[in-house]
Order: sequence, then C-alpha cells, then structure tokens
Amino acid sequence: MGILSGNPKEEPMHYGEVYSTWSFLMAAKAAVAGYQIHLNHTGDSDLKKLLEEAIEICKQQGEQVETLLKENGVGLPPTPPERPKANIEDIPAGARIMDQEVAAALSVDISAGLVACSTVIGQAIREDIAMMFGQFHVQKATLGAKVLRLNKNKGWIIPPPLHHSKVDES
Repeated sequence: MGILSGNPKEEPMHYGEVYSTWSFLMAAKAAVAGYQIHLNHTGDSDLKKLLEEAIEICKQQGEQVETLLKENGVGLPPTPPERPKANIEDIPAGARIMDQEVAAALSVDISAGLVACSTVIGQAIREDIAMMFGQFHVQKATLGAKVLRLNKNKGWIIPPPLHHSKVDES
C-alpha cells in the first residue's frame, strides 16, 4: 500500500486543498449575501427563482466545505450577515440593478465557480475532496445552463460578434 492510500477522510489535507476549499467557502458565503441583495433588485419572477436556487446551492455547498474544514482543524472565513428583504419599489430607479445586469452577474459568478471547482479537483489528492467538488461542478453547470436559457428567452444575452462567413474553397 502506498502513501496516502488509506481512507481519504483520515488523510491530511495538503496546503493547496486547504487554501482552495477555504477560498471556495469564503466566496460561497459572499455569494449568498450578494444574491440576497440582487433578489431585492429583481422584478422578474423567473430570475428570482434562479437566484433563490443559487442561494440554496451556495448554502448547501458551503455547509459541506465547512464540515470538511472543521474536521481538519482549519479556521473558517467570516460569514457576512443575512441581508434583509426590501421592496423593489423602495429602491430608486437610478439606483436599482436591472434584471439583465443581475442575470449577467449570476452568469459570471457561475463561470468563476466552475473554474474554482475544476481547480480543486485538479489539485486534490484526497479522493473525497475531488468527488465533492466534482458534484459541486455538476450543480453549478446545471444552474449555469438554466441561467443561459433564461438570458436567451428574455433577450438579455449580448452575444459577441457572430461569424457567419465560410471560406470558399474553390
């Protein structure tokens, strides 16, 4: 039997795993607060549902990572306070974040989350950590597909210049 070939949960985390999981937890906690703020600015019911789903995913993933870090004696990042609910009509029009801006920010966050999950998977030597972040990656990719579909259906997506011409090979 080789080194680190026993029960993964009994193996120590290496520094990369510690740093990446700690950073992921800090980002998940910040995302919950940010999405709660975005909910206050959102008028579209479909977008609200996706934000609520994103909050639940971040909380669930955060709880799993928090448990992992606690079991390994790693201090936890601070948790931002829960944001109060506000009436969208109480936010002045010029200060309100528009729905398409909220959807774009959500898309960017999901994309960054996919990269973060892939990074942890790539640097993990503990199989349990790699598997956990593999599951997180699938959850984020699924949510990202829903947000992409919403952006397309609402006409909120701004595509880059589209390439229509084909090379004439005659």
